[in-house]
Amino acid sequence: MQTMNRRSFLKVTASAAASAAFLPHVRAAASTRNLRKAIMYSTIGMKGTILEKFRAMKVAGFEGVEPMGGMDREEVLAAFRATGLQAASVCCHTHWVKPLSAPDEATRKIGFDGLVLSLRDAHAYGATSVLLVPGVARNGVSYQQCFERSIVEIRKAIAVAKETGVKIAIENVGNNFITSPEQAVEYLDAINSEWVGWHFDIGNAGRVGPAERWIQVLGKRILRIHVKDYSAKPADPAANARPKLLDGDTNWPAVMKALDGAGYSGWAISEQPGNQAADVETARDLAQRMDRIFAL
Repeated sequence: MQTMNRRSFLKVTASAAASAAFLPHVRAAASTRNLRKAIMYSTIGMKGTILEKFRAMKVAGFEGVEPMGGMDREEVLAAFRATGLQAASVCCHTHWVKPLSAPDEATRKIGFDGLVLSLRDAHAYGATSVLLVPGVARNGVSYQQCFERSIVEIRKAIAVAKETGVKIAIENVGNNFITSPEQAVEYLDAINSEWVGWHFDIGNAGRVGPAERWIQVLGKRILRIHVKDYSAKPADPAANARPKLLDGDTNWPAVMKALDGAGYSGWAISEQPGNQAADVETARDLAQRMDRIFAL
């Protein structure tokens, strides 16, 4: 019996020592990372007014929201004032339906006007960047055409970016365009402006290569991040599913280490599906999962 007690004592002591060595590291990582939780407005799954949705996200533990461009500006401003939430970014509202890569000038003009409005919305909300999908390389639009056409339009918007003090942040998405970090750097180099950087989507990058490598290559060019998970299994188009944060295949410790190496701080914006922020409780679970990731 004494032998068993001694063994138990040694086991518990060793476990405690291991925990003591590990926990300060976790706490230190969490306390030294200046990452603030926000959520993309279009992924808030609950019904209600802008103010009701903002209030629910505040209760759930978020500090900010990423509105869409073209929303009722006064209503959005009132919701920010009433809740104390802040604008983490603004997502351009026209970039998918009226892409800057479109073959016809009329469509590109609508897309350009949407980007300009989003920049002015961001300025009004106190945000310093606008998320932009630069173009779509399909339906008869080649990669090179997408590259060239979108850059022409983005360059025209740089004057507004300077005027408003809001940067344009290009996002990596499933648009058959820019599928590697090297291509992202090439694109930014071609634009060659301090007013254009990157809005890095972790989950989207994971589908085409390790997200952490994108971070290592893009480095200081990253202006904002979307916190999203992905599954390596073939997606079910009918389900439109995406795993909950920490339930997918993202190497979160490696991602966090890469963000530390890049010196990234500031807003970390959730873009998980709306059913993961369908009410206060599901949104709170999402916010808590983000906290756990930030502590890795």
